[in-house]
Amino acid sequence: MLALGVLLGLAFPALADLARPLMPATVFLIVLGTLLRVDSQAVIAALRRPSLSVLLPAVVMVVCPLMIGVAGHLLGLSPELALAVVLAVSAPPSSGTAAVARMLGLDSAVPLMVTVLSMVLAPVTVPLLAGWFGGLEISALELALRLALLIGSAEGVAFLLRRHAAAVLAAHDRVVDGAIVAALLVFAVATMAGIRAQIAADAQAATLCLALAFAFNIALQAGGAMLLPGNLAQRLTVGLILGNRNVGLVWSALGAAASPRMALYFAAMQLPIYILPRLIETLIGREKTKVPL
Repeated sequence: MLALGVLLGLAFPALADLARPLMPATVFLIVLGTLLRVDSQAVIAALRRPSLSVLLPAVVMVVCPLMIGVAGHLLGLSPELALAVVLAVSAPPSSGTAAVARMLGLDSAVPLMVTVLSMVLAPVTVPLLAGWFGGLEISALELALRLALLIGSAEGVAFLLRRHAAAVLAAHDRVVDGAIVAALLVFAVATMAGIRAQIAADAQAATLCLALAFAFNIALQAGGAMLLPGNLAQRLTVGLILGNRNVGLVWSALGAAASPRMALYFAAMQLPIYILPRLIETLIGREKTKVPL
């Protein structure tokens, strides 16, 4: 359904243009929904494991962007595209990752915990990485303030709702998941605003962006699967965390500072996020049907 949202945005540019102003609101709802689904006890248990509470967020928010930035340099990407690649990977894990993990039958506590911790780090790490790689038409301080405002407002609303409506939230947890997916769908349509025209104008650049988006996502998921010990489900969960990023958070914070080429890459990033979980589901299904010798 989420991949269909991308195709709808491409097929009907007017619909994408109509949804584009809603992108910041959908990002806010996605972040808010993720915070509302946090299980305090599960998060506290995960925080007691340094490999998950310290190592994994550091890898997600610092190591991965640096590695991808070096890879972009070695591949000879243009400075504009290389910066877009770094910014996309410097974003926290996708807020829908926990919901996707639950749909795949994986542990959702770890993605939630790492996502929350990464969002706390984002106003610091994203501007620093953007400033280090250079070329962004916005100051690091302004980017930090925009990220802090977007994330902080969602955290504030989540705190109030959890404090005054905890029973209602507990009774309608599936509704929260549904709201996250619905916001993701609108976001998917909105990301395609102006993209069809860019594809028509420069199909080669669009193909390159799409190939890089899939290649880097798969590489990060494969690296994540090998990062920590565990069974297949645990490894796939870590892979999802590293590969699927909340590009919309950084994109919304950038606003007009995101150039058309950067927007093209950010849009291309949506396809592997929405398509690869189906392949992961296939892997899980094959693992479950294996007959022991």
